[in-house]
Amino acid sequence: WYQRRVRGDRRETLDTMARNEEKANTMLNRWVTMKKEMHQGPKQRRPFLADECDNLHDAEKWRRQLVKELTGLISRIQNENIPHHKLRDMNDLINKKFREKTHWERRIVSLSGPDYTKIAPKVTDDGGLTVPGGGTYRYYGAAKKLPGVAELFRSEPPPPPKRTRYDMYKGVDADYYGYRDNDDGLLDSSEALQEQQARIEALEAWKAREIKRRKQSAGAGNDKIVEDGVKAMIEGFDKPQEVLKALVKNLPEKEALQKVVLEKRKRRLLEKYVNHLKPSDV
Repeated sequence: WYQRRVRGDRRETLDTMARNEEKANTMLNRWVTMKKEMHQGPKQRRPFLADECDNLHDAEKWRRQLVKELTGLISRIQNENIPHHKLRDMNDLINKKFREKTHWERRIVSLSGPDYTKIAPKVTDDGGLTVPGGGTYRYYGAAKKLPGVAELFRSEPPPPPKRTRYDMYKGVDADYYGYRDNDDGLLDSSEALQEQQARIEALEAWKAREIKRRKQSAGAGNDKIVEDGVKAMIEGFDKPQEVLKALVKNLPEKEALQKVVLEKRKRRLLEKYVNHLKPSDV
């Protein structure tokens, strides 16, 4: 019991010392802040308009303050867990701070100061993107993934390059003009089948029209005569082809023709030179 009592008293003593130390530190901090304000004067506020500042040193101080605020805001906006409405407000505030920083940089140049737009590092190296057609408004950090914003940055694929005349002429060869279509021998058979089918269809169509025309001119009761007449006419169409095929079959072969031509040439040469020789020359 005695040991527990001693431990409890010691704990209460430590707690009392901690609270007093915190109070002392708080009062000390307040006193130090008060002395600092008395030494430096009241805390200054940044002018609303940059043109109101006529001191180059103050203008550079306000610009540095803006850069510090922008750095903190850009670091905070990287958090994707922030609600969407806060992200939009924070992104608007960042754009506002950037515009204000631009005004102060112009004011510094007008006060014969350095041009920070050329020598200062880019604060937008964090990846701030500009919406196409949106002017100078930029989106930073998680604001680029907001609904309705991500679609603005999706660019359509570029159209295929237009073919030049040289590229088109590279594909023009013998196959393009159809010079080698029948190298495999399949085209002739395919065309023959198509031609035969077209001829049969055209003949049937002509046969139907001719029978209809003759029936109208011959009158009723002559259908059989009309059909026989058209059939005989069709058979007459094929007779010249059969005669031509028979003549082609009876033609001599190429070697026989060459032999006949050679014999005629020999006979002409003999008649030209041998018949003019004298008996003494023989």
